[in-house]
Amino acid sequence: MAKNYYDILGVDKKATQDDVKKAFRKLAQKHHPDKGGDEAKFKEITEAYSTLSDEKKRREYDSYGQTFQGGGAGGYGGFDPSQFGGFGQGGVEFDLNDLFEGFGDIFGGRSGRSRIKRGRDISIDIEATFKESILGGKRSVLLTKVGTCDTCEGSGAKPGTELETCKTCNGQGKMHETRNSPLGAFTSVRTCPTCEGSGKIPKEKCTACSGHGVMRKEEEMQIHIPRGMDGGEMIRMPGQGEAVKGGVSGDLYVKVHVKPHPVFKKEGMNLVMNMPMKLTDALLGTTTTITTIDEKKLEVKIPPMTEAQQTLRLKGKGVVLDSQSGDLLIRLTATLPKKISGKAKKAIEELKSEGL
Repeated sequence: MAKNYYDILGVDKKATQDDVKKAFRKLAQKHHPDKGGDEAKFKEITEAYSTLSDEKKRREYDSYGQTFQGGGAGGYGGFDPSQFGGFGQGGVEFDLNDLFEGFGDIFGGRSGRSRIKRGRDISIDIEATFKESILGGKRSVLLTKVGTCDTCEGSGAKPGTELETCKTCNGQGKMHETRNSPLGAFTSVRTCPTCEGSGKIPKEKCTACSGHGVMRKEEEMQIHIPRGMDGGEMIRMPGQGEAVKGGVSGDLYVKVHVKPHPVFKKEGMNLVMNMPMKLTDALLGTTTTITTIDEKKLEVKIPPMTEAQQTLRLKGKGVVLDSQSGDLLIRLTATLPKKISGKAKKAIEELKSEGL
């Protein structure tokens, strides 16, 4: 009975080449014999990948349930290890950035190619006032993280001393190891544990960081809150995450929580406020003063015969972003008094007689 290569890799018949590659990469890492996996299963998923990753073979398989091309390498259903980086001396050297990206200590990159080390990303939460979220602001926070050593400036060497070539890796920063597998002998590349990939080691270690070039310390971070932020939005600060020797620092992600305001709310680019008014002001009109989000006084004219519920729009008094600005919406609501005097009642009766 023909094997179902799609089921073996756990992908749909409509799966893209990228989907097939990702599925194989995941299964190969799980079942690789060097990781204690099942050799027969590894052979099966390799056979499936060799067919589905080749467009011509895949068309034949979809049409006839099999392929008609010649035998493969080592009986692996047409799988040719040379497609992943060429044969080395007695084996195959895989490219970490190609198929087996992410295998880490099993497969390495081609000679001369290395991946830049990157520090860990970190995230924090801060609380901003509503005013800061609209107008922008600054915030200082103390953060404990791994950073570059201030004493040796990241070299790991005692100030005034020199670096020398690492004898473990002969200054290469990486080490090659050969392992046997069903596909032959694989060349594995890993970072040199002695120099941590730099190829140099200090003659005398920095006493502050013990030669690591980085250390855990407390840093004061300046966070700029941009204009017009909504609660729950994230600020990305590149290079402000944790440091790593011989590499680049990760990023800092700041999630901003906005405190509610007693008067204003934000709706897109607009600011909204509710304003109750007396019934007489709604009938006769009036002028009132409000305080805007930037603490300025602003006179607002309520026209006569205003409806019990109406919205006034003040152009350009909302959120300002670059050359765009929203509006300030004032939602008026006429309120009725809880008690009225005899004089007021008489006046209302007169209005009633006039049909008002």
